[in-house]
Amino acid sequence: MVMPLTTGTFEKEVLKHSTPVIVDFWAVWCAPCKMLAPRFEELESEYQGKLKFAKINVDENPETAQAHEISGIPCLVLFSHGKEIGRIVGLMPKSELKKQIDEQLAK
Repeated sequence: MVMPLTTGTFEKEVLKHSTPVIVDFWAVWCAPCKMLAPRFEELESEYQGKLKFAKINVDENPETAQAHEISGIPCLVLFSHGKEIGRIVGLMPKSELKKQIDEQLAK
């Protein structure tokens, strides 16, 4: 299951996590975010043990979105060892999303 985050849990669950984490920055009113969500959830099982999947609502946690300079959503941000290693912005097919995740993880 994709882990829901808050500003209070972000540091522990993302920045201090031992494996890479991909965070979906989203909002309830965002139609592309709603369309991306099932693709994001489907990919989680393919990366089990290699990549943790999480999501954070930007309206409920504006300080976290601002701290990571989120200017458009949906925005997926990859973190490893507490640092951003990649960013994927916008709606795309599942195959393209997987390709971009793989490219970011290979860096």
